[in-house]
Amino acid sequence: MRKALPLIGVALLWMGACGRGPASPAPRASPIEISTSAPRPSPTATPLRPSPVPSTPSASPSPSAAFQPRVEVVATGLEVPWALAFAPDGRIFVTERPGRIRVIENGRLRPEPVAVLPVAATGEGGLMGLALDPDFPRNGYLYVMYTYRAGGALRNRISRLTMRGEVAGEERVLLDGIPGAGIHDGGRLAFGPDGKLYATTGDAAQRDQAQRLDSLAGKILRLNPDGSVPADNPFPGSYVYSLGHRNPQGLAWHPETQQLYSTEHGPSGEMGLCCRDELNLIRPGANYGWPIVTGIAGDPRFTDPILYSGESTTWAPAGMDFVTGDRLAPWNGHLFFGALRGQHLHHVILGPDGITVIFHEALFQGVFGRIREVKMGPDGYLYFTTSNRDGRGRPGPEDDRILRLVPGP
Repeated sequence: MRKALPLIGVALLWMGACGRGPASPAPRASPIEISTSAPRPSPTATPLRPSPVPSTPSASPSPSAAFQPRVEVVATGLEVPWALAFAPDGRIFVTERPGRIRVIENGRLRPEPVAVLPVAATGEGGLMGLALDPDFPRNGYLYVMYTYRAGGALRNRISRLTMRGEVAGEERVLLDGIPGAGIHDGGRLAFGPDGKLYATTGDAAQRDQAQRLDSLAGKILRLNPDGSVPADNPFPGSYVYSLGHRNPQGLAWHPETQQLYSTEHGPSGEMGLCCRDELNLIRPGANYGWPIVTGIAGDPRFTDPILYSGESTTWAPAGMDFVTGDRLAPWNGHLFFGALRGQHLHHVILGPDGITVIFHEALFQGVFGRIREVKMGPDGYLYFTTSNRDGRGRPGPEDDRILRLVPGP
């Protein structure tokens, strides 16, 4: 039976610490033990000017104040769940960093994985992104991105598996040799409204590669489903769709405008810089500046983020998605992303231009620990995963978990 938890802890993040190591998580109660009668803190809000520079908190009411969905536990006992994908028949596919693809079917996590891949689960690397082919019911194609070892070096690849019965196999490598490392591997996969496969790659701890068009590191890539280069990519003959990224880990398209957005981790000590995590509107061929500039630079050579965490606050943003449909109607069209080091679910309201951030807030601050994947389900609920067993969190007895937001009370 799924467990229902109350939505509590709405707060804005304006303070943080930087450094190469993970932040020390704040003490938190196990969500299973939270009382449904626990008082909810008074919400705060931060209206923003069209400029994405963070402003100071105000006492304006939160858009979440009158809407209090519940959190249900969908699955427990996972090991660093990285990505979720929903099949039309109701199955939920999930990757675990050590190399397993698991399936939730009829509300239960199947004990045996449908595939185990030969990954190098080193540091931040391992099995990461997952996407189902738009024609999955007919062809059974699953696309994965994972880290492997070649000649003593770490690399990342994008492969296609075929689901037959209860097993996914017949691996076909689509793109190989993407620079990898123990940190900054990117790893998100998603199909866009155009039917193309998009992938995020980190700078693999070699930041200058993010500016090189002859390197696949520090980029957002765009592929045809067969692994070939789309003819209309911004750089002819290249997979590169945008460049100048440090470690982007989220991809989502606006449900109405079809504009592409991405979350990106800012510096954690490089060049003496901290924090500066970003939410970017992605345009084909645009350069987002890393490592030459970070945050709001105002440099005409580069594209500034539409929102960033500032110079003393870190989110470590990961998976992201827009809420759609009527089940969570008050949040329809709003953007949510997971925060790993920030340990919250970040809620963003965009203006009609898709650039102006009208409002943003942190939900569940410290309640569930590190939050990695955020994905809108076909059932109209918003799913998210914890990442407390990745070596940087404090796992509880049921971690890691898949959770979802449903209408309350």
